[in-house]
Amino acid sequence: MNRSERHVVPDGDKWKVVAPDADRASATARTQREAIDRAREIVRNSGGGEVIIHRPDGTIRDSDTVAPGNDPNPPKDKK
Repeated sequence: MNRSERHVVPDGDKWKVVAPDADRASATARTQREAIDRAREIVRNSGGGEVIIHRPDGTIRDSDTVAPGNDPNPPKDKK
């Protein structure tokens, strides 16, 4: 399975988009929102996958499946 994954992590007063086990950041942004948007774009361009969003203290806050990724926890309601 060719799954893309990026983490949005704090880096001082900036935010980085990093791939697991990467030596360098895929992108750097001034705000968390900008980093999340860039991470989604990177994952979408690579065929879908997961964006894992961290809090300023480094703990995981949330994750987001970007289409056409395979969401491990799809929503139950189909509104």
